[in-house]
Amino acid sequence: MRIGELASRTGVSVRSLRYYEEQGLLSSSRSTGGQRHYTEVEVERVAFIQRLYAAGLSSRTIAELLPCVDAPSEEHSDTALERMAQERDRLSAHIAELARTRDALDALMAAAREYRERLRPTTAA
Repeated sequence: MRIGELASRTGVSVRSLRYYEEQGLLSSSRSTGGQRHYTEVEVERVAFIQRLYAAGLSSRTIAELLPCVDAPSEEHSDTALERMAQERDRLSAHIAELARTRDALDALMAAAREYRERLRPTTAA
């Protein structure tokens, strides 16, 4: 299949697919005219890459993990496990920072509500 069909089937833009190739995440064969051609395997590969992106991994990190997928071995598994542990730690730190930001926003919202309540005229009974 050509790049447009792969884009259509995966919901990923042609530009993104080209980027994946530039980063070494995806490969294609080329026709004599230079057109990219993909197989069904690449449809699954793109879906996998998308899941990793959705999990917050960068293209660089994904490229570091793919050897474990492409050529499983003890060495690749050890490297991938170490890299995934680093990513998990990075994500945990990011989640903690997001939680601190959320808590700060909650405090600001509470202060704003309190201020608004003080501005409301009181009604006499």
